[in-house]
Amino acid sequence: MRGVPPAVSPRRLLALCGILLLLASCRWGGADEDDGGERPPGAPTGVTAEAGSATSVHVMWNAAADARVSRYEVYRGTTKVGDVPASEHMVDVTRLRPGTSHVFTVRARDHDGRLGPRSREVRAKTPAAAAADDTAPTRPADLEGRAAGSRAAQLSWSAATDDRGVVSYDVYQGGTKIHSVGGNQTATVVTGLRPGTRYAFTVRARDAADNLSPAGSAVRLTTAGGADGRATSPTGFRAASEESEGAYYLVLDWVPPRVDGVVTEYEVRLDGRVATSLVYGGDAPRDRATYRFYAGREPGVTHRVRIRAMLPDGTWGGFSAERAVTTGGGG
Repeated sequence: MRGVPPAVSPRRLLALCGILLLLASCRWGGADEDDGGERPPGAPTGVTAEAGSATSVHVMWNAAADARVSRYEVYRGTTKVGDVPASEHMVDVTRLRPGTSHVFTVRARDHDGRLGPRSREVRAKTPAAAAADDTAPTRPADLEGRAAGSRAAQLSWSAATDDRGVVSYDVYQGGTKIHSVGGNQTATVVTGLRPGTRYAFTVRARDAADNLSPAGSAVRLTTAGGADGRATSPTGFRAASEESEGAYYLVLDWVPPRVDGVVTEYEVRLDGRVATSLVYGGDAPRDRATYRFYAGREPGVTHRVRIRAMLPDGTWGGFSAERAVTTGGGG
């Protein structure tokens, strides 16, 4: 027979309560005590790197949706090589060693000075230096452009020539360089534009020795006043129904929009409402993407579904075509 436990004295009871309160106030494995309960910004997504010349690399990433971000820090290995304001999401890293593979990461810092984790690593190899090369590439010709909805423009041009080879093309908006693409590309989509606004774009070619061609003829265009975003919509969108253990799932697949940078986030709309968001934490698909999500246990229910992508500039692209799919109907 167990005895009755002795009564706890008031003094001992107060001491025990104090210990419990102390343990409850500790942040085991949590944030630093001086962060006011706030977490640092997340790791930037969609980071890419492309050699611009034998001594430079163009690094780009998705703009953060977090309003707390004040700037980005760009690293080559463990060395910080760039400080970029939150309003921008690209930088040219210069004075690099030719013929060398370089590793880059990006981190976000908020207005309170908290530094977020590193992005995934991206690599770019600079071409070998061209000895005594002072000949610039020819200017890119036949520049054409058209507005792709209210916030994007499609540009294309004829390839420039160079005695050693074109390494990259620089795209300018007025007199400001806004992006760079590889020397094997002769088209791009410029995003992050304003609705109903007139723009002028030019393109210049760059070789391994950093010789820059004259600008080709400018193309002028005006973005639409609405927000149709045709060139920024996912294409080839398909939807089907799939059954598993008495439950029904919608299986979606599509081709990501062809924009500069990497699309890592999508919004799925079901019957006119936001159903779910899809965020890729690793390498996002570039050719065809797929996604499967729960739709309920009742067969014969018809849903309307469509998706849109978060573009690398932090704005939403246009919606895909809308598809109707019936649970238990296969498609």
